[in-house]
Amino acid sequence: MKISLVSLFLFVIIQLTAQVTQRNILSTRYSLTNIQSSLIPAPAYHPFPTSAAEWKAAVPEKVLAQLVKDGEGALAYRFEHISASVSLNFVRTGDRLEHSNISFGKRAALKKLIIAESIEQSGRFMEAIINGLWSICEESFWGVPAHIGKTGLPDVDHPVVELFGAETAAVLALTDYLVGPQLDSINLLFRKRIYSETNKRFFVPMVSESAQYGWQSKTQPVNNWNPWIHSNWMMTTLLLEKDEARRAAMLYQSMQGLDSYLNSLADEGSCDEGPGYWFAAGASVFDCLEILYSGTKGAVNIFSEPLIKNMAGYIPKVHIGDRYFVNFADADPTLTPDGALLYRMGITLADSSLIRMGSWAYQQFAAKAKGYAGSAEDFMRPRFLFNLLTLKNLTGVAGNYQPVMDSWMADVQVLTARSSEDLFLAAHGGHNAESHNHNDVGDFIVYYKGEPVIIDAGRGNYTARTFSSKRYDLWFTQSQYHNLPVINGYGQLAGRKYAAHEVSSTLTPAVASLTMDIGAAYDSKAGVVSWKRKVSLDRKKQIITCSDQYQLLKQPDSLQQVFLTTASIETRTAGEIMLTTKMGKQVAISYPAADFYCTIEYPSEEGMEYSSFVSKWPGVSIKRLVFHSKSLMTKGNWLFTIQPMNK
Repeated sequence: MKISLVSLFLFVIIQLTAQVTQRNILSTRYSLTNIQSSLIPAPAYHPFPTSAAEWKAAVPEKVLAQLVKDGEGALAYRFEHISASVSLNFVRTGDRLEHSNISFGKRAALKKLIIAESIEQSGRFMEAIINGLWSICEESFWGVPAHIGKTGLPDVDHPVVELFGAETAAVLALTDYLVGPQLDSINLLFRKRIYSETNKRFFVPMVSESAQYGWQSKTQPVNNWNPWIHSNWMMTTLLLEKDEARRAAMLYQSMQGLDSYLNSLADEGSCDEGPGYWFAAGASVFDCLEILYSGTKGAVNIFSEPLIKNMAGYIPKVHIGDRYFVNFADADPTLTPDGALLYRMGITLADSSLIRMGSWAYQQFAAKAKGYAGSAEDFMRPRFLFNLLTLKNLTGVAGNYQPVMDSWMADVQVLTARSSEDLFLAAHGGHNAESHNHNDVGDFIVYYKGEPVIIDAGRGNYTARTFSSKRYDLWFTQSQYHNLPVINGYGQLAGRKYAAHEVSSTLTPAVASLTMDIGAAYDSKAGVVSWKRKVSLDRKKQIITCSDQYQLLKQPDSLQQVFLTTASIETRTAGEIMLTTKMGKQVAISYPAADFYCTIEYPSEEGMEYSSFVSKWPGVSIKRLVFHSKSLMTKGNWLFTIQPMNK
């Protein structure tokens, strides 16, 4: 019963997005016998350096020095106990951050320490390592309380596998791999404890109960949890399990599990969770495939599959410029792309656009900082190590990266397009049961010269409400706080049936447009017969238009069109509002003054759930422009234009 309740909770998180296609690429192409015959034995599996000489040969000296410096910075880290009170915060107040800050911080510090010790081989990091290792092993639960439902505290007799427990298992496996002999020289019980705790909390539940987890479903779509957890299971299995028969069996079971994610993708391979989650979803698939390739001497290799290539090709299509990415649903507006990862993917998949984007991102971000980068929260540790091994190839690579001019991703109904003057449009059809869904069918965003003009706010902090029946009480999930109409005071509703219809896209050298009927996405109380929207970018005129043609059942009490922006706002003349970006670019919104008047509101950026908007949109505030219709007709046509003024 315990596992089935957790599965139900995870299904709330995942939500249903599409039909499952039973490709089963991995388990059809490979059998357990294939894995048994090709698997590198545990004593011979050596994916990463473990001696000072090996590190020096594989990684640039400047990077090694910085990694040791990072380890030195972690020497004074205090591996704090996670109290019952901290664990109960989630069910008492909805807060997730206090627990996460402690838990994630401990694992990040341990990773820095073990890498520094493996590079230097001096022994000076070992005391901190054993304290960190022991502290983590002593925890009752390796994950976060939000992932075990409403109890707050774990049932230690029924271990639950979730994202961060899997991450923890991998970092302990890497500890065993990188500094195992040093641990043995201090006390033989350290490595015994690593295996015992990992086996009990991770291996046994995955082998015997994993089919009961929602993220392992064979019949319903799954999201980033699946490849993210499997990448950690694969690496932990290869590094830690010494029984070769069990090692092969677990690796094959993980391959079968990864098939569930690949089956959830449409042939186009797009990610309906957005770019940020792509680095945990599609990129984690690549992690899995790379681990399988390395552990089987290349015998497991599906890199040539069109689905894998399409999945990898998603990320350049949604890149706006610099750190900005298209951020529908729970995606954040900015992220730092992992250049080394993208470069490696490009090389492996023979994708020149990924090679160029990866080279550019590495030089633009990582090379200017430490010479390497991990994920923002320091997850995906095996990926981090694989990245380090490619940095010598990236040093001095120029990049020559040009953003994608346009794309139409039919599987997620997202269009992206830009003009020669870098006027950028992204528009979205889809439905309101997407993973990490916002009620945003018909939403669109506009950037100019790489700066936000018309925005999707993204998400606030995750709390207890975020993945609950109260999710759509949060303003950032509501259609009323997206670039959409509010009809008779009603917005869109959540669910698969609340979707765009009659969706069509146009991409030509002159025009890019997305046309759809978004009426069915609204509450029936809004009284919509049809609401046909067309969002267009005229590349020659350097103008974006949003035109709506609607029909209602009866005369409405109110009609509004909403636009969100972080730009400063000035009304100069009737029918025109001037938006000025942070860097001084001016873009005008034009509308028929005889038909609309405009008010400005400021959505909350305060409190536990909304405070992160301050850091996600730094130095600016989110404004909600509300255009109120003066002519409340049962039928009508609206036209709003968005045009740069200082080209």
